[in-house]
Formats: sequence, C-alpha cells, structure tokens
Amino acid sequence: MISSDNKMNISANTVLSPTEEDAIIEMRHDMHREPELSNNEWKTQKRIRETLERFGLKGAKTFHRTGLYIDIEGLASGPQCSIAVRGDIDALPIQETRDDLPYRSKVPGVMHACGHDMHASVALGIALAFHRIRSSFSGRIRVFFQPAEEAEPLGGRSVAEGGLLNGFDAAIGFHVATDLPAGMYGARAGAVTKSADQFSLKLIGTIAHGARPHAGVDAIAMAGAFINEVQKVVSREMPFDDGAIITIGTIAGGEATNIICPSVAMTGTIRTSGAERRALLVQRVREIAEGVAAMHRGKAEFSCTLGEPPVINDLAMMERFRRLVVETVGEDGFSDKRSPSGGGGSDDFGFYSSCVPSLYFWFGSKQPGNESGVHTPTFGASDDLLVPTTELAVRYCLAMLDQ
Repeated sequence: MISSDNKMNISANTVLSPTEEDAIIEMRHDMHREPELSNNEWKTQKRIRETLERFGLKGAKTFHRTGLYIDIEGLASGPQCSIAVRGDIDALPIQETRDDLPYRSKVPGVMHACGHDMHASVALGIALAFHRIRSSFSGRIRVFFQPAEEAEPLGGRSVAEGGLLNGFDAAIGFHVATDLPAGMYGARAGAVTKSADQFSLKLIGTIAHGARPHAGVDAIAMAGAFINEVQKVVSREMPFDDGAIITIGTIAGGEATNIICPSVAMTGTIRTSGAERRALLVQRVREIAEGVAAMHRGKAEFSCTLGEPPVINDLAMMERFRRLVVETVGEDGFSDKRSPSGGGGSDDFGFYSSCVPSLYFWFGSKQPGNESGVHTPTFGASDDLLVPTTELAVRYCLAMLDQ
C-alpha cells in the first residue's frame, strides 16, 4: 500500500520523471515515423523492449508473436491486487497527408491514424513510473503492448484465450477521442463499443439468357431483396438503445449485361452493444438470407466469424475514474456522454472486459489543427496529451491497487 508521503508526492505532479517524459514522447515519434500493420509489429516490439530494458525493466514476455507484456511487482506490504493495462501498437493502411508533422510516417501507405502510437506511449509511461516507485506500492501491474487491434487475428483474443488475465482483478484501456476537446476525459458505465462479427454470404441462382429470365434464377434479384430485408432486423427487431448495425461492405456478381446472374457474393459486419443479442442478430441475418433465397428458388451459403465482443465498463471503476478526473482536472474535465463517434465502433479490449471488470476511458484530442477523425489521412493529436494522460492513468491504477 502506498504511504501517505508517497500519495502526497504523486498528487504534486511527480508521477513521471523528466527522463520518463522524454521517453514516452520519443516512443510516440518513433512509432509514428515507422508504423507497422497488424500482426507485423516487429520493429515496434523491439523498440519497446529496448526502451523497457534501458530503464531497468527486464523480462518482458512475448505473446501473439509481435506483442509484449511486462509485470511490475510492488514491494510494499498491503493489498495484493493485480491490475492489467492495455496499450495497442498497430497502425492502419492509410497514406498520411499531414506534412506539418516533423515525425510524420515514412512508410508509404501506412500511418498511425487511430492514435495507437499514443496509447502505446502512455502504456510505456505507466510501466516506467510503476517500476521506479515499486517500493511504494503493493500488488502487481501488468502492462500489455498489444498488437493487432485493427485486424485479425486479433491480439486481444490471444490475451483472453491465452489466460493472460487469469488471477487479475481489473483491466484498464484507453483511446484518443477526436470528439472531445483536448484536456477532457470521458467514460461511462455499460457497453461503450459494439461487438463486430464478420459475415460472408453467397446467393446462388441459375444462369440463363437475359431474354429468357424465366429459365433462370436471378441472384441479383435475390441480393436486392436481401439488402432490403436484412435492415428490418435492426429497425423492427432490435431495441432502439442497442444501436445495432448491419453493414454490407462488399458485393460482387454478374458476368455480362445479357446474362441472368447465377451468383452474388457479399460480405459485411454485424454490430451490437447487447451481448445477449449478439447470437440472435447473426441467426436472424442467416435466416433472412436463407428465406430470401428460398423465396426466389435459389440457395444461400452463409458463414459468420465472431470478432471482438463489446467493451463493457464496470460501474464502480467508472465512478472511481470520474471522481479522480474531477479531483485532478475539474468538473469540466469529465464527460459521460455516449462514446465518441456515436459508439458504433469496436475494440478488441472487449476481450479484456469479458474476462475481468474493466475501465475503458477516452482522452480528448480536439483542438485547432487536430480536428480530423480517426482512420483518416489527416488525423493527428498533440504530444501535450501524453504526460497528463499517463499521470492520470498512473494515479488511477494506484487507487485501484489501494482498495
């Protein structure tokens, strides 16, 4: 347990040393210059390991091939809580157009357009700070530098399926929020992202000459009917506050202007914030595909791959975070509105929150010059967010360890 003297020092903005502050900013710049796509974060893994070792943190373990995690054990007596922290490290296949950044991406067609360079740098700062103050706290902090948040195979799934959260009391994740002003923090209880499951559908008809449609079964007509009918699942079968989304992202079919199309293939995603409705949504999309196909005298081949579950914030953890923000930043520094960008996105931190009570908070980045949304070529966020967010996260982890 932290002594009262240590608590007083920490509240006086001494969470990070100047050397640690420099290290997290350097990490952010290096990662941004050399972004790596999901499941290929080899240089990033090496860079993080070398930085940890430079500060005396040895023994980082590999997971999911390109990921790392490090344990910091407190040496003080007191509660033996175990807290996990996640910082994701992968980039996106987007060409950066921010020529004003001295650390802009040097990798053609790849950039950190979702803030993972910042997330990883905050996670690094948490690890460095806890290593330095390890004689002043009890319990354990495990910091994950997690690959492959953006694309399968997902790193979060490896954390859950590999039992890397077994015995832990809580997990903490965070994400830059372009809808919140810089310096503001947000969180809310319950589902804050949606599950994201991917489906593939092939509608099979019978080829025929375009002048003799009665001799065939038109797969394009089937596809049109499916597209219309499947949206009724959301508008007529799901609760409004669930915010379920069915997206058809690709569609392909047809061979010529005068041939009845024999097959159409499409892919899409199924999203919901209600874990109990996840299987039902998939079932209903399948039933509509098969029903439409039968109605048109065709066939349907449907498959679905389960992606990340929704991120669920624990009420008590959220309330503790809100109180901390109000104490350190002020009443105006906290927002409990729905998650940024409407909450329709997903994050594989959902695998963490499905294993242990969790908090997933947002730190605002919106300010002049940095107003673009994530997953855009003009996305950016100020370095000035790194130290305050890291210090807030460290204080929150200490409060969790001290319960």
